[in-house]
Amino acid sequence: MENTYPDGDQIICADCGHEWSTQQSEETTAELVVRDANGNQLADGDSVVLIKDLKLRGSSSTLKMGTKVKNIRLVEGDHDVDAGSYMLKSCFLKKV
Repeated sequence: MENTYPDGDQIICADCGHEWSTQQSEETTAELVVRDANGNQLADGDSVVLIKDLKLRGSSSTLKMGTKVKNIRLVEGDHDVDAGSYMLKSCFLKKV
């Protein structure tokens, strides 16, 4: 979430241009279903592993394949997994 910024009622990811609302709607009150790369359902507090190297935009560093991320939080939007200081897409993760 380093490269996100608020714009009115929206939050915008400067890296990919994805926008999502800060206000909860009726759709977000329903249970959020997020699946990993293998189709397993993820839940808040799960541990996941990266299945490929991910280059961090705006930085020269890379998150390496096999990196374990503990205690994830699921959120709405394109980057649907909050991994602390990073927002990740679930298609690059595998449940441990």
